[in-house]
Amino acid sequence: MDKRILVTGAGGFIGGALVRSLRERHGAAALRAVDFKPLDEWHQRFSDVETLRLDLSELEACRKATRGIDEVYNLAADMGGMGFIETHKAECMLSVLISTHMLVAARDAGCKRFFYSSSACVYAADKQTDAAVVALKESDAYPAEPEDGYGWEKLFTERMCRHFTEDFGIETRVARYHNVYGPFGTYDGGREKAPAAICRKVISAKLSGKHEIEIWGDGEQTRSFTYIDDCIQGTQRLMASDVREPLNIGSDQLVTINELVGMVEAIAGIKLRRSYKLDAPKGVRGRNSDNALIRKRLGWAPSIRLEQGMAETYRWIFDQMTLAASERRVKIA
Repeated sequence: MDKRILVTGAGGFIGGALVRSLRERHGAAALRAVDFKPLDEWHQRFSDVETLRLDLSELEACRKATRGIDEVYNLAADMGGMGFIETHKAECMLSVLISTHMLVAARDAGCKRFFYSSSACVYAADKQTDAAVVALKESDAYPAEPEDGYGWEKLFTERMCRHFTEDFGIETRVARYHNVYGPFGTYDGGREKAPAAICRKVISAKLSGKHEIEIWGDGEQTRSFTYIDDCIQGTQRLMASDVREPLNIGSDQLVTINELVGMVEAIAGIKLRRSYKLDAPKGVRGRNSDNALIRKRLGWAPSIRLEQGMAETYRWIFDQMTLAASERRVKIA
């Protein structure tokens, strides 16, 4: 075993998918998976991977997590979709305790590399006021005007990663994720993102026979959505690279929310009446990923089409919603 790898936030959607991929590449013995959630709430869990339940907002827990570790993938954070982050700003910002303590513990443990999962929410709000948005380049994060709360914490931790590299020599890598979705993700409860929420609403309408759907905003706001497989591949490519500056990991396939609803309706074979909740949390008017820099630096960019990814996501959520509650979500291998 040439190295030991830690994934924090391993009980979450992206963390679980990352553990699965790293397990296939490096073997279970190389991995340690850490999350604060009870084990029965983890999205994916692997019986042959060392699994710890720790509160990483505490420094001593971070020291325990990083003991004997060579590489850290730090995905731990208190977050959710727009409905969560717009109404839990302080809680989102408290994730800075996790970020700070994980960097300190990784430095003190002699970890060689540290990956941090940032977000497109770091981008300046004044560059995202039009649905026909110009795709966001990495340089568009400054002058700083990120999403209040969640975006500020992410941008601050990006800078902290940079300075830990400069001052202490730990190699840090930062990815700005753009709206990651796919199977094994959250689809209910208030923390879900738009692709999963729309799938759930369409499935509910189909199963109930009540053929209508509520859409947040006017549906003309635009986004790009990144399939989980692209996210995981990009994350590992970035970690193995010599790229120290933040990189977008996001699809550049821009759609309106109305178009996304239409896409899911087509997958479901149904047409729904639409009602618009104009006072619901909507986030910025438009957001898309400029992938020029990731293509230049990594020779790669996300390529899975939204139509393909949404079909896979819809099928998984449909299966979850038609299973007994005791059989849902957690996958144990």
